[in-house]
Amino acid sequence: MLQKLLSLTALICLLAIQGFSPAEAAEKPNIIYILLDDAGYGDLSCYGQQKFQTPNIDRLAQEGIQFTDHYSGSTVCAPTRCSLMTGLHTGHTYVRGNREVKPEGQAAMPADIVTIPRLLRNAGYKTGAFGKWGLGAPGSPSDPANHFDVFYGYNCQREAHNYYPTHLWSNFERVELDGKTYTAPLIANAATQFIRDNKDVPFFVYLPVTIPHAAMHAPESDVAPFRDQFPEYENKIGKYAGTEFRNPAAAFVAMMTILDNEVGELMTLLQTLDLDDNTIVMLSSDNGPHREGGHDPVLFDSNGPLRGFKRDLTEGGIRAPMIARWPGKIAPGRKTSHASAHWDVLPTVCELAGVKTPNNIDGISFVNTLMGKPDQQPQHDYLYWEFYEQGGKRAVRFGNWKAIQLNLNKNADSPVALYDLSQDIGETNDVASEHPDLVAKAKRFFTDAHTPSEFWSFGTKKQK
Repeated sequence: MLQKLLSLTALICLLAIQGFSPAEAAEKPNIIYILLDDAGYGDLSCYGQQKFQTPNIDRLAQEGIQFTDHYSGSTVCAPTRCSLMTGLHTGHTYVRGNREVKPEGQAAMPADIVTIPRLLRNAGYKTGAFGKWGLGAPGSPSDPANHFDVFYGYNCQREAHNYYPTHLWSNFERVELDGKTYTAPLIANAATQFIRDNKDVPFFVYLPVTIPHAAMHAPESDVAPFRDQFPEYENKIGKYAGTEFRNPAAAFVAMMTILDNEVGELMTLLQTLDLDDNTIVMLSSDNGPHREGGHDPVLFDSNGPLRGFKRDLTEGGIRAPMIARWPGKIAPGRKTSHASAHWDVLPTVCELAGVKTPNNIDGISFVNTLMGKPDQQPQHDYLYWEFYEQGGKRAVRFGNWKAIQLNLNKNADSPVALYDLSQDIGETNDVASEHPDLVAKAKRFFTDAHTPSEFWSFGTKKQK
């Protein structure tokens, strides 16, 4: 009893130092955001996957809300993560593509950049990230340990191509591994330990898992049950980033099953610690499905009814699953077609945590949608993306219209394709010639949404 009183006293003192009373802290929900890596719109059974099941993720949807018109920040890893963390779309983000640094990591964001964990730390949250960072090399100004109280996982997305690496990072410390240890459970265990350690204070857990990004790796004990399901792939070797794996189709299902089981274990932990009713869990993916390491997204219908894959700005490259669950707050079994994107997460999290949302961001909180108040939900004038690989491209969605412009590195005035998503979700019928007024409107959005960057510009063959 004395120990409990001392612990309570210590907690009260800590909150007082940070400027928050115990009552205020108790009102702040715990926030868990799970970001899948290269999982397509159709890679979850609640979004139509038929080749395998994701029952625990489906449970999130059944007990919460499922978004049908949610979008990733970009169509590849680093810019999506920057958009998510900063509340800006890729016309304004500091990171607009994958920029590598050697020997390990990606180009750093500015030291003073405003991110979700920094905002929440100032509001009394304990913050932890577990998985893949990709926004600043070890020891750089935007090392993840400079943003989160605790970080464990891959600093570098290039290193994360291998699920049996030689090392991970724990804050600023390099953790040596034997090259034979599968990292997915290491990362999941670190996240659950963080939750146990911080169950008495508000916490934010960012869980950018590496599954199902290539290489197509999983322990044989997890793959074996699925090998007979894909006999035509049994002699196929998936090769990626210096790694090889036999039957990548079976490996993919094993990876998704591992991930789904981890989500189930996380939900059980929240119930065990009596945190379930005060914790909102969100789950999304960083872009569309990949075609690397022997993975066959066509076999799995990984993009569902959508056209395109990772690195495309058609819907298959950027429309992402999005699920949110919060017992007692979010009514269960709902779906919403509210058009939203990863840059909306920052203002949403700020509103949930009672934090002032920064000015000059692109995101709009979707808390009203979560809480069943669609008539009070502010809407975007447009959603915008720009991408500098594959010839340079940009896209904008406004209402149910979607405009895409390709080959910008060669022609700044290249043709604009226009699709009516309400009738043509697969973007098969370009109606630009029938709606010159809408094409002109899309071009104005292209201009309004873009700010110059010292690192990213159309018309150059190679970015700095």
